[in-house]
Amino acid sequence: MTTLLKDAKTQAGELSGALFEEEQRYIAPGLPSIALFSRLAMDRGEGAWLYDVDGRKYLDFMAGVGVASVGHGHPEYARVLAEQVANVSVGSFASRHRLEFLKKLHGVAPDGLSRTQLYSSGAEAVEAAVRLAKSATKKFEVVGFWGGFHGKTGGVLGVLGDQFKHGYGPLSPGLYLAPFPDPRRCPFGASGPHDCAAHALQFLRELIRRSTSGAVAAIIAEPIQGTAGNLIPPPGFLKGLREIADEQGSLLIADEMITGFGRTGRWFAVEHEGVFPDVMTIGKGMGGGFPVSGVLAGDALLSSEPFALPSGSSSSYGGNPMAAAAAHAALSIMMDEKLVERSKTVGEALLGKLRDAAARQPAIGGVWGRGLLIGVELVDPGTRKPLAKPLCREFFEECLRRGLLAMSYTTPVRINPPLVISQEEALLGASIFEEALAAFSRKHGF
Repeated sequence: MTTLLKDAKTQAGELSGALFEEEQRYIAPGLPSIALFSRLAMDRGEGAWLYDVDGRKYLDFMAGVGVASVGHGHPEYARVLAEQVANVSVGSFASRHRLEFLKKLHGVAPDGLSRTQLYSSGAEAVEAAVRLAKSATKKFEVVGFWGGFHGKTGGVLGVLGDQFKHGYGPLSPGLYLAPFPDPRRCPFGASGPHDCAAHALQFLRELIRRSTSGAVAAIIAEPIQGTAGNLIPPPGFLKGLREIADEQGSLLIADEMITGFGRTGRWFAVEHEGVFPDVMTIGKGMGGGFPVSGVLAGDALLSSEPFALPSGSSSSYGGNPMAAAAAHAALSIMMDEKLVERSKTVGEALLGKLRDAAARQPAIGGVWGRGLLIGVELVDPGTRKPLAKPLCREFFEECLRRGLLAMSYTTPVRINPPLVISQEEALLGASIFEEALAAFSRKHGF
């Protein structure tokens, strides 16, 4: 197998392009960037590979933004869902798949998180976690972080830490943002990661003291910020959040939508720091592609009213038979095929390969990651500033024509392939990534 995929071409094929254009007549604007930029129509998938309707193959380095944990077309996953849909697909009644999934989940969940409620989307689960925090603490304010992403719904849009929320105001009251200790460029100008984390924690204390009304129900944070570029906070930051939450009588919510279920080489990313949150939100990879999410917490918290009243914590589609079957199948595959361990070992090999590329490619400003959650910063070699979006878009096209499907249209590039990817496939993807970057750099004289 060569690094350049022979059947990849510059633009979307004739069938993909035609299907894309016809769909544009009916679908609303605002599709995900990768769908708009690639103009692809996918036909099928196998493991870490996708095939479009023109028969071209692409190595998947995004997995539906971390969703396709067990890859594409997994036969056992397909069997379980086909069997379930042939029987019953809706309803909130107890089911065997739901019971078995919950039992397995709580065998790997962090200590103290003994019960789960299921939902359909990440934002829905985060909104539920906030309702739970308000029920338990009888407080009403929430603090998040710059660069954070917890969904696009109105109740949590105010803790979305970038410009996406511009134009949607006024936002819900009682939501606050504090600086995140970005390890690349500390917002406080600190010289090292430890100092940056210390500054961020002190600023958070001052923000709570000076900007809130003293009624903080929850501090919410991603253990690793996904949308911001798979950014890993400095050591000690999460422990510091745990301390501040305890000081304030607030709950610590760990949003593990992207980082959970083996993505970082552990079952959950909080395990890297030994931090135990009060509440954890989960989704994406837990369903292997089916829309399912959840909230985990302890018995006492989940008994808080009004959250615990009949219908108080539930959702119309949450935990339905199809969702439960998908989650059970995906978790069983992760366990049987040891995908958490594979994420760690393959991720280490991929990270090493990309760091080797950084030594040769001046347009790579930094590489970081845990497991199969990796970030690569692209920079202008002359200024060392992040690469402009139009140039990132060109690099995305270079990757695409070589058969690599990656979130390389912005920087940092987010790399999160299916957990079933082999080490050979991961290293192939890294080679294609470097070849595309070398061609891009030659074009621009880098």
